[in-house]
Amino acid sequence: MTALCDITPGPFEGVYAVREVERRLSRKGTPFLALSLADASGSARAMIFDQADFFAGRVSAGATVRIAGRAAERAGRLELVVSHVREAEGEVAVEELVPRSRRDPEELLGFVMHLADEVHDPGLRKTLAALTDDPDLVAAWKSAPCSRSGHHAYMGGLIEHTVGVASLAQTLCTWHPRLDSDLLLAAALVHDLGHARAFTLTPGFEMTDEGRLLGHVTIGLGMIDAVCRSVGLGDQRRLELLHCVAWHHGPPAGQGPGGASPEAVALQRVNSLEVGVKTRLEGPGPGELASA
Repeated sequence: MTALCDITPGPFEGVYAVREVERRLSRKGTPFLALSLADASGSARAMIFDQADFFAGRVSAGATVRIAGRAAERAGRLELVVSHVREAEGEVAVEELVPRSRRDPEELLGFVMHLADEVHDPGLRKTLAALTDDPDLVAAWKSAPCSRSGHHAYMGGLIEHTVGVASLAQTLCTWHPRLDSDLLLAAALVHDLGHARAFTLTPGFEMTDEGRLLGHVTIGLGMIDAVCRSVGLGDQRRLELLHCVAWHHGPPAGQGPGGASPEAVALQRVNSLEVGVKTRLEGPGPGELASA
């Protein structure tokens, strides 16, 4: 069985996750299927030219399939042409069919714990401890992506992004000492926790009903609010933390940019910086192969 990253010109066969299926027409008006395939090594585009309409009813996004075909290099890119497809549900573990972070999630969790230790405010420390002591949350935190096809769209993407944003926030506090460093660092560590419940680990990183209907910001605010109340964090501190998280993508609906605290502005900026630099350096990241 050939991993997507190991495919070279010539025949190939393997079990892959189907992330997208699109019926298209060639310049001559002949239908064909364009597939987005994925495994743990990355993702790649593939085409079904023969009997496209026959296979259209048998290949769907989110399916696990065994595919055989031939790869050819055209204009410096690898083109995968599929000749045989059959269902392969259960043949391969889901973890082997999704892209993953190049960084060790356990090591990244260690960074999270180290950064949490830099928060000295007793109430915020208790809040972070309650979150990092939850084994189910930590397991999801280490495995969840930040998106299906955007930034950090791979296993471990959430915790990788978390460490990046929190590290930038900590550095910013040394340059602007008037920032509330405890508040900003705590907010940076928890700002995207809603992703832990917004996705379920499937070959296509499907969204949960909660994620689809509410979005990760709303989910995260609810998670953080519940923990703040359970550990007895004071109302003022709780609201300051929730305010930062609510603003990390910019002003919430109905609010203008002038209402943000300095820490909320800082979090929004470092979040945008981490995502922007990551995307510029690596494109889609390990989720998409250079040859795709």
